[in-house]
Amino acid sequence: MIFETHAHYDDEAFDADRDALLLSMTEHGIGTIVNATASKKTVEQSIELSKKYPFIYTTIGVHPSDCAEMDEDELKWLGDMCSYEKAVAVGEIGLDYHYDEPSKEIQKKWFEAQLDLARRVKFPVIIHSRDAAKDTLDIMKSMKAEELGGDIHCFSYSVEIAREYLNMGFFIGVGGVITFKNGKKLREVVEYAPIEQIVIETDSPYLAPEPFRGKRNSSLNLPLVTEKIAEIKGLSPEKVIEITEENARRLYNL
Repeated sequence: MIFETHAHYDDEAFDADRDALLLSMTEHGIGTIVNATASKKTVEQSIELSKKYPFIYTTIGVHPSDCAEMDEDELKWLGDMCSYEKAVAVGEIGLDYHYDEPSKEIQKKWFEAQLDLARRVKFPVIIHSRDAAKDTLDIMKSMKAEELGGDIHCFSYSVEIAREYLNMGFFIGVGGVITFKNGKKLREVVEYAPIEQIVIETDSPYLAPEPFRGKRNSSLNLPLVTEKIAEIKGLSPEKVIEITEENARRLYNL
């Protein structure tokens, strides 16, 4: 069964048909979903989803774009939420320099604080890094993130950066971008990375693969991702599904 390592089914894009869509997953070969969180509100929503659906697990964390209002009370609350039985990682956390706000200093502060939280609760980390390759890697090395383990979600950097993370024992998260005409860089990373360190994801409702690019994404599109990985790695799609499910279970200790 396909293991979806990163989706956002709490997103309002699914308000109209969330239940019907999620109830259809098993019959379409989607066996497990990890719903990633970005704020206190989405943590609460994601926990509720995981209570309702046996195959959904949740991360606990605040996205860099949502960290401007964070404080120590919220950090403590996140730590408390990590004790929830279906919480599997701290994330998605990291740095996003695509926009000017929040400031780089604020993002770095709460990225480091949440890495420290992951260490305290003994969770892997789900890393979001956009237009911030050097600072993300520098912080992770300084914080000894290789001792935590985790996933570089929606990987968007070069083979050289991928090598650094793979050497640290991290998984590379691969989604719909691998099918894009301008996805050459990610295809090169997938060609380079050991299949044992690749996990698959959608980032739903975002980044739908071709031929659905620009439309709402869902885990039902994951076969398009596994087929492209299979093509690059010279494996059958079934083998890619089998290996990436094993990888995801190691990532999330399931």
